[in-house]
Amino acid sequence: MSTVAMEPLIHHYRGKTPRLAPNFTTAKQSSLNYTRRLLSRGATFCSFKSPVPLAVRASSTGTAPAETSESADVVFDKTFSLKCTAKVEGKILIRLNSGKDEENWQLTVGCSLPGKWVLHWGVNYVNDIGRSTHFSASLYMSSDSDHQMTHYELHLSVKFHSEWDQPPLEMRPPDSIAIKDYAIETPLKKSSTALASDIFYEVKIDFNLNSSIAAINFVLKDEDTGTWYQHKGRDFKVPLTDYVQDDGNVVGSKRGFGIWPGALGQLSNMLLNSEGVQYNGEDGTSDVREPTQQKRHLEGFYEEHSIVKESLIDSSVSVSVRRSPETAKNSLHIETDLPGDIVVHWGICKDEGKRWEIPAEPYPTETVVFKNKAMRTLLQRKEGGHRAWGFFTLDDEYAGFLFVLKLDENTWLNYNGNDFYIPLSSPSGLYPRSRQVESEKNEQQDVLERVESGSLSIPENTTEANQAGSAYTDEIISEIRNLVSGISSEKSRKTKSKEAQETILQKIEKLAAEAYSIFRTAIPTFWETAVSEAEAEVPTVKICSGTGSGFEIVCQGFNWESHRSGKWYMELHKKAAELSSRGFTVVWLPPPTESISPEGYMPKDLYNLNSRYGSIDELKVLVTRFHEVGIKVLGDAVLNHRCAHYKNQNGIWNIFGGRLNWDDRAVVADDPHFQGRGNKSSGDNFHAAPNIDHSQDFVRKDIREWLFWLRNEIGYDGWRLDFVRGFWGGYVKEYMDASEPYFAVGEYWDSLSYTYGEMDHNQDAHRQRIIDWINATNGTAGAFDVTTKGILHSALERCEYWRLSDQKGKPPGVVGWWPSRAVTFIENHDTGSTQGHWRFPVGKEMQGYAYILTHPGTPSVFYDHIQITKAERNVYAAMIDEKVAMKIGPGHYEPPSGPQKWSLAIEGNNYKVWEAS
Repeated sequence: MSTVAMEPLIHHYRGKTPRLAPNFTTAKQSSLNYTRRLLSRGATFCSFKSPVPLAVRASSTGTAPAETSESADVVFDKTFSLKCTAKVEGKILIRLNSGKDEENWQLTVGCSLPGKWVLHWGVNYVNDIGRSTHFSASLYMSSDSDHQMTHYELHLSVKFHSEWDQPPLEMRPPDSIAIKDYAIETPLKKSSTALASDIFYEVKIDFNLNSSIAAINFVLKDEDTGTWYQHKGRDFKVPLTDYVQDDGNVVGSKRGFGIWPGALGQLSNMLLNSEGVQYNGEDGTSDVREPTQQKRHLEGFYEEHSIVKESLIDSSVSVSVRRSPETAKNSLHIETDLPGDIVVHWGICKDEGKRWEIPAEPYPTETVVFKNKAMRTLLQRKEGGHRAWGFFTLDDEYAGFLFVLKLDENTWLNYNGNDFYIPLSSPSGLYPRSRQVESEKNEQQDVLERVESGSLSIPENTTEANQAGSAYTDEIISEIRNLVSGISSEKSRKTKSKEAQETILQKIEKLAAEAYSIFRTAIPTFWETAVSEAEAEVPTVKICSGTGSGFEIVCQGFNWESHRSGKWYMELHKKAAELSSRGFTVVWLPPPTESISPEGYMPKDLYNLNSRYGSIDELKVLVTRFHEVGIKVLGDAVLNHRCAHYKNQNGIWNIFGGRLNWDDRAVVADDPHFQGRGNKSSGDNFHAAPNIDHSQDFVRKDIREWLFWLRNEIGYDGWRLDFVRGFWGGYVKEYMDASEPYFAVGEYWDSLSYTYGEMDHNQDAHRQRIIDWINATNGTAGAFDVTTKGILHSALERCEYWRLSDQKGKPPGVVGWWPSRAVTFIENHDTGSTQGHWRFPVGKEMQGYAYILTHPGTPSVFYDHIQITKAERNVYAAMIDEKVAMKIGPGHYEPPSGPQKWSLAIEGNNYKVWEAS
């Protein structure tokens, strides 16, 4: 039997219909919109193309066969738990059918995907159709005969009606909750008629045709993710009358309500609609009145609409390493249940510094070299396709194996914000056990433990022959005695270095192994060496290009008014030592280029560094001074837009001058104000200046060279990147690879998620957009944690501290997902200062800093919040935002008298804190 696909799938019926069940014949599915943005009355939402769904499945199968020696030893074996986003496809099911009689009907809305679903819905009444807005105007005129003047007054009144209204109480299903005065939220419940293999969720709304309800409107919300599912960018509209306006979001629209079919039915609808307007008099004014209520002839329908849900799934990757004594090779096996084509982006390191290097050949199949910096290997699918695996043969000389997983062009998986690191050699004193000596477990004893205890006798359960030993073994035991005596005496005098002690211990290990012909011990032995605190080694800090060491504290070294003096560089030069003494390791300087606006964010000639903050020479002196006191310097790079020098033939400013004399090909084509001839923008438009088209080769080449020039000519150590929402993060990766900054951070600032004016607890969608941008840069730059700032606003201002933990008990911002790439802040030149676009709650600044300075991530402190009042040999004092004063040290300090009245809040040994009252 053949099947004809229709869009959407609709069944017409009048009488009793079978109950809604998930076993349906699918047809070509209609696209559906979904968004995590705030849902509001009459709001317009973004549309998303339905992505290819990822199969969410995990299974346990045997390890892929690999040829390893039977005597190979397990050096490492661990399974890493992963969280990743999977996309699964399901359906929203809508059915309208009659109930007990022709006057009682029922609307059923269902969803085939598991989850915590809520129907957000409302109704339109018949008397509201066609008159959602009223305007009235009055004109008054009076004369002033004394001054020969006429006065006119115009009074305009506007009355808006909500798009939705709440339904009557008898129409609301159980557990419904009223949302303000215009909507209802009803949870979907598991269907009682669904089979165990086809569980779905539904809600049923009963109504009577004799009511004055014209339409039922709804959207579906996934409470687990905060996602809203709509129909063609608007709400689903189920019309119950034939004079409901169709804005393209009506469902069941292929059936009619009229008495006559076809053209006659359309004509009757037109006549009916015309009855709603009556013209009065010659002035052409009209009066809107209620449409005539007539008996309605509903037709039932059944529709399916496809949806795609994103959800976090639990996956894993297992890694095992075996060493073969015969070949002196390590065999590393990776296996994962992640779906799709999984690429292992990997390298090796030769020491504990974990510096990525390319190993020697041979390489696994499906392996390519990536920019002479790493390898990329496509994992092979097992039979059935549910798991993927890879096998790597590595030389015994390597210390570790580093990797991340590449799921697609824009998605990477790492381990808690860091690369996966697999040690290829056992720690000192720790030997894995070989299979061939497994049966000897109870016959062997840790020789070194017996040496420490002073007992050198052979274990009682050892044979007489082994107990006697050979002359060679006796010499070894004697040498062990001498080594132990030597290290014990050196410990008591504390004259040996840690390295020397470890050398002796390594000799003891080797001799013990030779003496008993044991290459692996049954019980791991860890050496404890007495090393004084002064001799303890500080672990080497790993420096990564673009992300620093992880111990940075950033100071924003300017505010919105810093340009006014014209000598800001020199003013900051005087404060470099003080900033260093405060513990700052990085300073962020303002944009250095010539700019139309004095603040520097409307750059013109990128190579002209004489700005309102000072000259290029003063900038070089300032950077040198910061380096002298141990502070790295970030330049504020505005790469999204650039102001033009000249107009084109149409009088539009889009021709550039200076060293980078671009034409209008450098401007994106969809910038509505500047008539660019480039390609379409890869991000959001900045409307005040021409948006640069980074897809042009000549543009990217010039920007790479400019950043490289700034690094060498000025001495910048890294970048703060302005308005990175305006262009694809992949271009940032190219610029970071070219300039190799010590530290880089992008400003990806958009709105958090709100519902009815209240901030949502779940801000995963917001921080995911920031994470996506970081992923696009391949992790070469961090991003400001705007999510954390927004959550701190509500938490501190409204005393809602529960917001500071997400559903998994972790910080709710970017810092909770990728701390090594999160730059936390509470204020900057845009949000605070004299602009105040999103000012932090007044008086709560210290609480905000207490949070970001004690949590993961790289904290950034705004310049306005730093006020050093005294810094002498024996005392340091500062005032914070004119609310708090503090001093440390034995010297004397009292906050100055003035409009504030200071009261001592707390004091202790060499410190005091005052607060203003």
